[in-house]
This record gives sequence, C-alpha cells and structure tokens, in this order.
Amino acid sequence: MRTGRPSATGRTECQAVKLTEHQAKQLLAARGVPVPAGRLVTSAAAARSAAAELGGRVAVKAQIRSGGRGKAGGVVVVDDPTGAFEAADRLLGSTLNDETVVEVLVEEAVDIAAETYLSVMIDPSAGRPLLMRSEQGGVEIESMTETIERTVIPAAGFEPADEFTAAIVDAFAGLDALLVEINPLAVTPAGERIALDAKVELDDSASYRQDHPPEPADQGTERERAATAQGLRLIELGGDIAVLANGAGLTMATMDAIVHEGGAPANFLEIGGDAYTKATPALELVLSQPGVRSLLVNFCGAFARCDVMTAGVVEAWRKLSPGIPVDFSISGTGQDEARRMVRELGYEPHETMEGAVKAAVAAAAGNGGTGGDQR
Repeated sequence: MRTGRPSATGRTECQAVKLTEHQAKQLLAARGVPVPAGRLVTSAAAARSAAAELGGRVAVKAQIRSGGRGKAGGVVVVDDPTGAFEAADRLLGSTLNDETVVEVLVEEAVDIAAETYLSVMIDPSAGRPLLMRSEQGGVEIESMTETIERTVIPAAGFEPADEFTAAIVDAFAGLDALLVEINPLAVTPAGERIALDAKVELDDSASYRQDHPPEPADQGTERERAATAQGLRLIELGGDIAVLANGAGLTMATMDAIVHEGGAPANFLEIGGDAYTKATPALELVLSQPGVRSLLVNFCGAFARCDVMTAGVVEAWRKLSPGIPVDFSISGTGQDEARRMVRELGYEPHETMEGAVKAAVAAAAGNGGTGGDQR
C-alpha cells in the first residue's frame, strides 16, 4: 500500500524520496543511461584532485535536492583543478535554497551542440506514466512549456522513439519512480545524447523491493527530520491549520475537507497505531510550525480506541498549554469517554467532522471561530 502525500491544494500524491543528482545518475547509469564521468567529494582539496583526474574543464555542482540550483549559483564550470578547488571551497558549507551544501559533484564538462528535455512522471488524470519531450531544455524550461510534447504511455504497445528514451522509460518502471527528469539532455557535436543533469524521485512505499533503496533520513525540513527521529511521519505544507488525526486515510480526508472549506492545512501528521503515545512531541512539532493559527484534532475509532488516543492528546495539551484555538471531532470506539475528557479540558467536541473543520477554518481566519466551543 502506498503512502499518500497530501498537498496544500488538497491533492494526494505518493510520498516521494528525492535523490541528489549524484544518486540519480548512479541509478540511471546502472540502467544504461549515458552520464558524464564524475566524482563526489566533500572537501575543496578532494575537488582539486578529482578535477586533475578527470582532466580538462569540469563542472563543480552543489548536491542539493531542491530545484533552481543553477540560478542560485550552485553549478560552476571551471578550466582547471585550481578553479575546482576555489569553486568547491565556496560552495561547501554554503546554503542554497535553504539547504546546506555538504557534497559537490565534480564532473567532466561536456561539449554541447544542443540542450533538450526529457522526463517521465505519473499523470494523475490518466493514472499512467507521462512522457514529456522538448527540443529545448535548460534552466528556462519552465517558461517554455509550449514546446513540450506530452505522451501518455500505454500499458502495452509503446515504442520509444530512440534508445535513450527507452532507457529512461525502463528506468522509470524499474526504479518504481514517481519522476525521472533529464534537464538538460545534452546533444554533443557527434550526435550523442548525455544526461547532463538528472532528477529522480522514488516511491518510498516500494523501497523494500529495490536493491539499493536510498536513505531518506537526511531529507526534509528540520521539523520533518525531528519527526522521523521520533518515529513520526510529518510533512509540512505551509498552511495555518495544524492537523492531528489517526490513520493516513483519515488525515488526508481531513485535509481535503479543510481545503474544501477554504482553509489551508499546515501539515500531514497522523498519530494512529502506537503513535498516540507520542502525542506530546507530535503536538510540539505541529504547533512550532510558522503561521499555525488553529488546531484540528480528528479521531475515528474502530480497532483503535478514541479514548486512548484522546488521553494522549489531552495530556499533551495540558503539558504544553498552547495558546491557539482547538477543535475536536471524535467518533467511534470509546467516543463517550474521549468526549468526556475533552469537556474536562474545557472544550465541547463537535458533533460532526464537518462542523469541526468549519470551526477550525473560521478560527484560523479570525472570523469568529469558536476554537472547539471552548467553555
């Protein structure tokens, strides 16, 4: 079963494991995709040695997972090992797009006759892989969307236009990828095609069947990493309504309902299973997110007991004493005892999830929300 990744727009996606360029190229090269020769280094001295080994002009490239690296100065082409040393010395330890650079890729510079674009991703409307190609590529591809040719890949009978495209499509399927993007896809003066840059995102639910699954522990924001260390799954979404619910499905449904009512969820964080025992760190994490103005707690008990989960949240609330409105929706096994605990805390649970969502949205907007009918 795939882990859903909710977005602030209410759309649900698979949880993506984003790779660095070097990681992506390692996986693609193993599947026959041509890539430039390169060395991953963590010091300026090692960058100089790598440049000397490769010979000639090289590119020194910061290894971060966010986009826009080139425009942010994270890719530097130099003529000699001294230039590689200086570029690596400047990049290592710097911050690009809110990520600290701890590694750089020193890579041979390729003679380029043309820069093109090629990617495969999931088309959510068709439920199939989508192949996108353009005879133009590079850092300005976002402004050239009219040049992109889109082809939905059928379940059978697809004939790639060339060997490079076939290798990318095969890699997408073989890696259980959500995205394989080559930009730019360089065409050399001799007509060879080389993946000058590569972005790969994998479905973390499929990592168990991959030979070398990536290690995702260093990914995400500081809070997301802190949640991972606590055994929790947190995804920050940038909204102003913090969400605590049990089960991934209910959590995503809660966020969809918030968006439907015109609100913006701040996070995905579910505390079902044994995660209810971590209610205090969970609450601390979601309330520490910038801009959070209200909290919505939504529990639906079947095998999980609402009273047990609610006890953890009530204890955390008393310990932390947050100064924001909170709305509760509690239904299912143990609901009477759970609702009693919430009333003792000083709040009246909503009769329906819809009512709780509307109140949380109103509270976050400052439009007279009751914050859970606080008494």
